[in-house]
Amino acid sequence: MKILVAVKRVIDYNVQIRVKEDGSGVHTDNVKMSTNPPDDNATEESVKLKESGKVKEIVAVTIGDDKAQETVRKALAVGADRGIHVKSDTYIEPLGIAKILRKVVEKEKPDMVFLGKQAIDDDCNQTGQMLAAMLNWPQATFSSKVTLKDKSMEIVREIDEGLETVEVNLPAVVTCDLRLNEPRYASLPNIMKAKKKPIDQMVAKDLGVDITNRVQQLKVEEPPKRKAGIKVANVAELVSKLKNEAKVI
Repeated sequence: MKILVAVKRVIDYNVQIRVKEDGSGVHTDNVKMSTNPPDDNATEESVKLKESGKVKEIVAVTIGDDKAQETVRKALAVGADRGIHVKSDTYIEPLGIAKILRKVVEKEKPDMVFLGKQAIDDDCNQTGQMLAAMLNWPQATFSSKVTLKDKSMEIVREIDEGLETVEVNLPAVVTCDLRLNEPRYASLPNIMKAKKKPIDQMVAKDLGVDITNRVQQLKVEEPPKRKAGIKVANVAELVSKLKNEAKVI
């Protein structure tokens, strides 16, 4: 079996986001970038399935500028066998990303596609669902446990009411939750080995798909700053303020 795992380069989750003065976006120059955290979970689960002997090959794919190759190299260092970099110097919306991934799937013919459940930059949570619809494949979103069988997968997924267990036939698209696993760190020897693993190059605009963005970003603003809190002398004063001022009790 073969897994295609999609990884995205985003601003590191530990970085304090700063909005540009003109409101055109956020600062990315000289900002630490890393792999989207749920994509790390997708990569880790793919590697675990390979280590179990049920998967023979893992192909990591990313879409972005030249620096996006870093995310593929990280996936290769963790355990992916080879990489694909689809070059694009402009932002592509989830619909365009799904169209590109469909082209990659048609070329690679994997048995499964693993993605993070959502990206922490745009927070869209759309690409996996759109890709499954385009491929007409079953989908399992927000997966917190994956059990691979002969021709199907049993997925435990988180919903508002608790946990739901579903079984999907292969091939299928799986979006991975942070609770699925604990991503490993790449060792130095594996990082060095990853530099020798192949990364195929593609150009997004040459794939013959319409990746025109449908949404126009007008302005980016920081959220309003929170007002300072107040201190109360005792419980009676607290209850009084909650009742008479905040009117929550």
